[in-house]
Amino acid sequence: MFSDAALGLVLRYVPGKRCYIAFWSVTSWVLLWFIPNLSYKLKQKGNLGLQSWLRAADTLFCLACFWKVYTLSVSGDRLIVGTAGRRVLVWDLRNMGYVQQRRESSLKYQTRCIRAFPNKQGYVLSSIEGRVAVEYLDPSPEIQKKKYAFKCHRLKENNIEQIYPVNAISFHNNNLQTISERCFSGGSDGFVNIWDPFNKKRLCQFHRYPTSIASLAFSNDGTTLAIASSYMYEMDDIEHPEDGIYIRQVTDAETKPK
Repeated sequence: MFSDAALGLVLRYVPGKRCYIAFWSVTSWVLLWFIPNLSYKLKQKGNLGLQSWLRAADTLFCLACFWKVYTLSVSGDRLIVGTAGRRVLVWDLRNMGYVQQRRESSLKYQTRCIRAFPNKQGYVLSSIEGRVAVEYLDPSPEIQKKKYAFKCHRLKENNIEQIYPVNAISFHNNNLQTISERCFSGGSDGFVNIWDPFNKKRLCQFHRYPTSIASLAFSNDGTTLAIASSYMYEMDDIEHPEDGIYIRQVTDAETKPK
């Protein structure tokens, strides 16, 4: 098990002891990503870069992105990075000497989250303006015609539409095709939605959580979804519910087309 902290440390826990894997400046913020088949982890840094290291704490490579990094995801041999300025950078993990693709988000506002398709053909990208885009990595015009975007995580209150950031995206990561094509999104409206992104349908919406959905993650066997509910200071420093992590079993009934 691994963890990171505001002190800038990554710890690996094994029975009876803990090991320091990496450290960084406390002025950086991070997101950790483990790539099983390559046996190393990626660290997303708020200071315009990415760093990778092996479990033994040896630095493998460091990438300069030139823009603040907001999110990253891995699709097979490709590393997909979302940065400030609505930029999307794609590297080939087998050859990190150059950027394979430089793209611009099809969404108008700041990128919040990127997650790769399970089939490795593309990714889903969300923004702070209640929208999600379905993008494809193949640059051919025929494939690019398939991309689209849709509105979500919006609520009408007193006849006024409130638009919320889409903070988290997760694909079901088991080997059952009927479920693995389902995309889960979490927003600052406190809701988690289940989508069929390839047939452009919303399948289900979970009950509203106490505050913003900050993160979503499935267990390794794909049976359980962890939902992090945490105020993200969208309205500055106000009184807000306590942070919480909710564990939920995802059923076939919730993911089947209606």
